[in-house]
Amino acid sequence: MTTVHHQALLRHFADLRDGNHGDGAVTRQEKERLFVTAVELLDPVARRVLDELDADLLLGAGTVSGTGTISTSDGGLHALWTLSWAEQVASGVAPIVLRAHYGIGFHHPHLSGGTVGEWPLNVFDADQAEAEAPTLRAIASADLHNLVFQADYRIVPATTAGR
Repeated sequence: MTTVHHQALLRHFADLRDGNHGDGAVTRQEKERLFVTAVELLDPVARRVLDELDADLLLGAGTVSGTGTISTSDGGLHALWTLSWAEQVASGVAPIVLRAHYGIGFHHPHLSGGTVGEWPLNVFDADQAEAEAPTLRAIASADLHNLVFQADYRIVPATTAGR
């Protein structure tokens, strides 16, 4: 049995193989419609993942926000979910970022972080969105890890509180 994590990769590879996306979308307009739906499906999952990180490592001091789908300056689309907190702002580093994006030259959308690379975004229903929670957790955790190296460990309240 293929894990849900690997099923997402298989959907990605099938898109590349077949030259389409999801339910057979071929045109940019069809793929953008699927991206908007994917962002809507991912929104509660991304917010929950950031809320978990906030509760565990930032001791509830953070603020989660999301943009919904917005156009980029180059004609692509993206959505951001961010987690910011006082120590991060004071240190001058960016917030933790989860990003869904569909670049103008991309075959299909991807997930990334503020400091973390690409993961395919092939979400077409609520179950598939939920299955991305571990990926989103890994992206958010890696982003926080990288932000600590841009500033230092003191930006993590749970660390300075002696946890």
